Formats: sequence, C-alpha cells, structure tokens
Amino acid sequence: MTAAPLLAFSAAAAGVLGAWEWLAAVERSRVVAGLARLVEPVVRAGREGREPTAPERRRLAWVAAGSLLAAGWLVGGVAPALLAAVCGPTAAVAVVRARRRRYEADLAAGAPEAARALADALATGHSIHGMLAVAAAGLRGPAGAELRCAAHAVALGEPADAALERLRTRARSRAWDAIAAGILLARDAGGDLVALLRGLADSLDAAARADRDAAAATAQARATARIVLGLPLAAALLAELASPGLLTSRLSDPLPATLIALAAALQALAALAIRRLTRPR
Repeated sequence: MTAAPLLAFSAAAAGVLGAWEWLAAVERSRVVAGLARLVEPVVRAGREGREPTAPERRRLAWVAAGSLLAAGWLVGGVAPALLAAVCGPTAAVAVVRARRRRYEADLAAGAPEAARALADALATGHSIHGMLAVAAAGLRGPAGAELRCAAHAVALGEPADAALERLRTRARSRAWDAIAAGILLARDAGGDLVALLRGLADSLDAAARADRDAAAATAQARATARIVLGLPLAAALLAELASPGLLTSRLSDPLPATLIALAAALQALAALAIRRLTRPR
C-alpha cells in the first residue's frame, strides 16, 4: 500500500475541516447578517403571519430576481436567465403568501384548543379581559402568539372588542370568527360562555376530523394527478441529460417552442383545476 491513499485521505479531511471553519467564519460575518435581513420578511410571514411592507417587498423582489437570474444563467444561458429573472417578483410574492397561508392554517387548527383554554380560564373565575392572558400562557404556536398579542393590547388599555376584532381579521378563519362573536355576544347579552366555548371547541374538532377524512379519501387521486403532471417535465430533463442542448434547439425553433408553451399552459391549467377540485370548502 502506497502513501498516496493516506495523503489523499488526509487532504480530504483537512479540506472538510477547512470548509467547516470557513462556514463558521462566514456565519458571523456581516454578509450573512445582511442576507438574513433580506429574507426576514419571509421568515416573519411564516412565524408571525405578518405581511411585508412595501420596501420589504421591493427588496424581496430584487433578491428573487437576482437569484433566479444567476440560476437560469448557470442552467440554460441568457434566455432562461432573463425569463427566470422576470418571474422573480412573482415567485417572492408566492413564497410569502404560501408561508402566510401556512400560518393561517396552523392558527385555524389551534382554534379548538384555544376555545377550551379560554373556557377553562373563564371557569376559574377570570373576567373576559383576564382570560385572554391566562389562556395564552398555556398555548403554543400561532394560537398562543395571537392570544398573547390580544392580551397584551388589552392590558395596555385597548378595548377587548377591538383586540378580538384584530385577532379575527388576522386569522381570517371561520373558527376564530365564531370564537370572537361568542365572547362578545356573551359579554353584551349574557349567557353561559363557558359551555358555549366548549361546545364550539367540540364542533371545530368534528369539522377538522371531517376535513382530514376528506383529505385521506382523495390522497391517492391527488398523488396520481401530481405524478402525471410531473411526467412531461421528467421526460424533458431526461432528454436533456441524454442529449445536451436538445431543449435549447427546440426552443429556438418557433413551431416546437409554441407547442411547448401551449403544453406548459395546459399543464398549469390542469394543476389549477386539480387544486380547485380537491380544495376543502
């Protein structure tokens, strides 16, 4: 056995250690901090459900356009790079909206637990103002965060109806609409709010189970539809790998380029139709 394999192993190990040290140094640099600030609106949309401001949206659009421009340049050249860069702002908005919808879905999923926590806090003798803080202390996730914001606003002197209205508007969910309406109705007209909230929590759990059953019943059909939609793209990638430059030559010819664009449009229309048909009401 010669020394070459040992030297190669030592060089590889030294390279890994050097790369690790370089990553550690870059992590503490201002470049990484600047990039973190650029993508912070996307992180905040998924963690707090906040919409980015106009300057933040512009920065995200520039970052997305530049990133897609570089990726398109590396993959296909000038034409794909320009096309990808044009799609950059739309992609940034789509990512933010997707994370916002994810936050709203988690917030809606936490509505039954929040209703029970509010009922328990009210049953222990707290007022409507105090039950928000007590219920928020025992909840995690978006539901707990929104209740903590509402409780903090009420503690600073904001009326409870205004805080609940802001929570309901941010949630954009029928479950939170019902919770806010029940609390305000019981405050103004009286009634057993504890029983109302617990009954509402049971109803929301039943509705969530029905949605999960419907999703499970259509899971196989949705998976099959996604596979069928992905087959043309997979075939195009395999053809490009087998014969590099094939897609570029086809896109440079007007007739194949027109047919490819029409096929892509039909694929997008089919994807939207599948999403529309399988979306829960």
